[in-house]
Amino acid sequence: MFLQWLGRGTKNSEARMNLSLQQYFEEHRRNNRKLLSLFLTAGFPTADATLPLLQLLDKAGADLIELGMPFSDPLADGPTIQRTSQIALRNGVTVKSVLEMAASRPGGMRAPIILMGYYNPILKFGMEKFVQAATNAGVQGLIIPDLPPEESTALRERALAAGLSLIYLVSPNTSLQRLELIDRMTTSFVYAVSITGVTGARTHVAAQAKDFLERLRQQIRHPILVGFGVASASEAQALASACDGVIVGSALLHEIEKHWLDETGRAKVAAFVQTFSQSLRA
Repeated sequence: MFLQWLGRGTKNSEARMNLSLQQYFEEHRRNNRKLLSLFLTAGFPTADATLPLLQLLDKAGADLIELGMPFSDPLADGPTIQRTSQIALRNGVTVKSVLEMAASRPGGMRAPIILMGYYNPILKFGMEKFVQAATNAGVQGLIIPDLPPEESTALRERALAAGLSLIYLVSPNTSLQRLELIDRMTTSFVYAVSITGVTGARTHVAAQAKDFLERLRQQIRHPILVGFGVASASEAQALASACDGVIVGSALLHEIEKHWLDETGRAKVAAFVQTFSQSLRA
């Protein structure tokens, strides 16, 4: 199966490539619509849960879905994502199988797929082969937390040539010089890390993050999505007033971990996502 779609696009990729990630963001910005991006560890809680979860998140209101490629040493991630990555690895998930999941996602999905993962597995897989496979799977962008912009030229050139956006992270500690570099290199959006440290749901993120986002707005001309620690719909709503959208990861994974295998688990996860989606539309 993998070799069949490695060399040619899928129906999903052909449909999605009609609208690039850059165009997608421009359209939402024109309409002043805040975006909800959701992070999902591929292969969690079970190897066969990813495809139905992708469909559920899309229908529940996701505007973007970040599909995480599990890695044994995720330095930027907190306990929840580390735990889900370990579970996914035990479930046999690899870079290859994540690409297959992206290619096999249900038809009719509205939310673009972005792959998020660490650089070493991509190098091991083969950079050119990875970019080609991601493009043919209909992926729209890549987030590589441990790849500094100054060292990203090789991957960025290949990604841009294939129509993929390479998305960079900025934090309250990012220098003005680096912010300017990242803004020049960005083609879609900038991922703003709300607070320093690793990922994970926290309480009272909004107050300290809003000051950072307002400063960032003065330096970055591209859309800004904020993540790391967004735990509630009320926080998402507060943060969205200072940026273009929010990213929810650990809090969503916690809900999936609690409820997915229950009889009514899917409805509970969908309801959780809808609270965020509705708060951003209010």
